[in-house]
Order: sequence, then C-alpha cells, then structure tokens
Amino acid sequence: MRSRPICSILILLALLSGCAVGPDYRRPSIDAPESWRVEETRAKDVANTEWWGQFEDPVLNDMILTALRENKDIQLAAARVEEFMGRYQVSRSALFPQAYGAAAASRTQTSDRVNVLVPDYADNPWTEYLLAGSAFWEIDLWGKVRRANEAARATLLSTDEARNTVILTLVCGVASAYVELRNLDRQLEIAESTLTSRENTLKLFTKRYQRGVISELELRQAQLEVETARATVPALRKAVFRQESLISVLLGHNPGAIARGKAIDELTLPAVPFGLPSDLLERRPDIRQAEQDLVAANARIGVARAAYFPSISLTGTYGVRSADLSDLFTGPAGMWSFGVPITMPIFTAGAISGEVKAAEARQKQALIRYQQVIQQAFREVNDFLSDQSRTREQLEAQKRQVETAAAYERLARKRYDNGYVGYLEVLDAERSVFIFQLAYSQTQAVLFQSLVNVYKSMGGGWVVHAQSMTTDEP
Repeated sequence: MRSRPICSILILLALLSGCAVGPDYRRPSIDAPESWRVEETRAKDVANTEWWGQFEDPVLNDMILTALRENKDIQLAAARVEEFMGRYQVSRSALFPQAYGAAAASRTQTSDRVNVLVPDYADNPWTEYLLAGSAFWEIDLWGKVRRANEAARATLLSTDEARNTVILTLVCGVASAYVELRNLDRQLEIAESTLTSRENTLKLFTKRYQRGVISELELRQAQLEVETARATVPALRKAVFRQESLISVLLGHNPGAIARGKAIDELTLPAVPFGLPSDLLERRPDIRQAEQDLVAANARIGVARAAYFPSISLTGTYGVRSADLSDLFTGPAGMWSFGVPITMPIFTAGAISGEVKAAEARQKQALIRYQQVIQQAFREVNDFLSDQSRTREQLEAQKRQVETAAAYERLARKRYDNGYVGYLEVLDAERSVFIFQLAYSQTQAVLFQSLVNVYKSMGGGWVVHAQSMTTDEP
C-alpha cells in the first residue's frame, strides 16, 4: 500500500514532463527575390556535381582530392565536430537516470583522548567494508534538460555546417589558386618570349649601329625595351613561387613545387550553375549554420526560463555495510535510502530574469545574424553572376585587342623595314601587343575565378559529396 503514493507521484511527474517552457523554433519568414538580377541563359542544373571536373584537368582533380584529405583547416574543423558530438552526448545523457557504484574497505583507529563516537559494532581500531549503488534522475518537468539537449544538438549541426563551409572555401580556393598559377605561368611565358624577341632585335640593332645604319637613339630605344621586359620576368617568377607556396599549404603540405596540367588556354570553362534565390536556404552551409545557431539560441531561452520553476529529482541508494567481510551479504548488513529532493528559487535578486533577458537578446542577435547571412548570400550570387557575364564580354573585347595589336605590329615592322616609319612606331606596336597579351591572360583567369565564385556563392550538393572525399573510407 505504501508504494501507491510513490507510483502516483511518478505517473504525475511523467505526465508533466511532456511540457517544455520557452518558445518552439519556427523558421523566420525570409523576403527572398523571385529571380536574380542577372538572367543567365547558359545556366545548367550542375550544382550537385563535382563541378571542378568540368575544367577537364586531371592535375586539378588530384589537387582538390589531396586538399580534402590533407588540408589542416579541414582536419581542425573535423576535430571540432567530434568535440561537439561529445558535448551533445553529455547533454543528452541528462535525460536518463544516472547510476553509480561504490566499493570501499577501510581500517580506522581513533584517539581515546578525544570525544569521537565509535560504531557500536566495532572495536577500536575497526575494519569496515562497503558495497553500494546509487542512482539519480532529475525529472525534466519544465523541459530544461530537453531544451539544453535541443541547443546542444543545434550547436553540433552548426559545427558540422561550419566544416562544410571550410570544405566549400577550400575547394574553391584550390581551384582559384590553380587558375591563377596557370595565369602567372602564361604571363611568364609571354614575358620570356617577349624578352627573347627583344634581345634578338637588340643584337640586330647593335650590328646596324656599328655599321652606321641606325642612330644611337634607336639603339638605346631597343635596349630600353629589352630591360623593360627583363624586369618583368623576375617579378612574375617571384609571383609563381609565392603561388606555389600558397597551393602547397592549401594541400596540407610544406611549400614546394606544384605539378602542372593544362595551360590556361586549354582549360574548359565550367557551366553556370542553375538555382533560384529561395534555394540558397538549403544549399549554402553558412546559411544552414546561421539557422542552427538561431535554433540553439532559441532553445536556451527555455533553459533560462526553466530556472523559475522547482527542480525535482529522484535519488536512491542501496548497498551493504559490515565490519566483517563474511557478514557483508547478510540481511542485517543491508542499507537503502530513497528521496525526492525539491529545490525552488525564492529570492534571486533578479538573477533569473537577467539570464532570461540575456538569452532572449542572444536569440535576437542570432536572428539578425541569420538575416544578414542570407542577404549577403543574395548579394554574392548576384555580383558573381554579373562578374562572369561582364567578364565574358571583356574577354571577347580583349581577344580582339590582341589580334588587332598583333596585326598592327606586323604592319609597323614591315613599314619600318621599308623605311616609311621610324622605330618608335614599331616599339609602340610591340609594347601594345605585350600589354594586351598579359591583360588577356589575366582576364581569362578572372573569368574562371568568377565562375568558381558562382559555385561558391550558390553552394549545393557538391559540398556534401566533397565532404565524403575527405577520408579514404569508401
């Protein structure tokens, strides 16, 4: 009969534990535009594929695979996910009873000169053996533990999305860095070719000057052009060296030489990925991360509000205790206790209300941050779509520039050889070709990088696929 009140209390507590204080999370409404500002007719549904394979460069593919497996930022992000997985496991354990066991054996002697009570069953000194188990369970009446568990789970998911953001940034960074390396290689090739051509011209002019065919002015002009080209070469070699060091670190290696694949002229432009503005909420890991931060902040309001209500726990101990080891498991050696401790705040001088206000303010900050991240995402996609579209137009114009400058140079040299114009016109034509070739190569790289940035800004299923490539496991 005595067990009925206890059972009734347990049933009542179980029923009450279905409620949880604090607001339930609902995704905020987002004012997403219906379309992008730049309409892209070439867009294709390729956002969930390994888009870097569209470059058709096996060396780049190997670089990205190496970076995904060996880059230190990814390894650090993965370790953080493991940390928060452990924290979530700790938080979740509070939903269940906690049981502990204890065993002890002791030999004790007290002073006969002080007033110390000695157990009735013991001499002085005495031996004591103990074997006991205890259990503790906080009844989650108001949902404090569940809200804390909800916050921990959201934090874990946020950390995982942070890792996806690192993966997204790394893949795009390696692709952009490789394109820039091939651009620098091309510019160095142009500079070295120009230097060789001008050195040959200088040798010819030196012979003509020695024979009195040309003036010293023309000879000095040819020397100046040689030194101008010669000064460009070491600057480009330095840039190539630094770019190789950058890529090495992205790959998780010490600085060293980097393998080359296709030249920048041979790389294939990837297609523009298709996607609607509303898709970004699910495709970009930084948006998903910001939302999970909002979920966690929202749940912590409930944790803070639960402090207003009583905390009810169930505690119990059962064991045996005896002065003789042989009597340890006899009936008289048994001991047990059961309790339902209840604690409730009476006066906290505003501490609880302060915690609630702070939690609500953090939730508001997380909401604003979530909205900011989405607006930033919309801006980035619009900007990068515009960049790649306008850069295509710029590249076509620069291609015509290079072709026109080359024709101009051929014509100027022919007129100079026939004595119709001075060498200054030839120098001007050569200088134009050199400048326009370098600018064309740079714009090629900018176009590739703009398309990489479009994939980066749109996100997509390729990030999840890349995550699966971070380990050697199948």
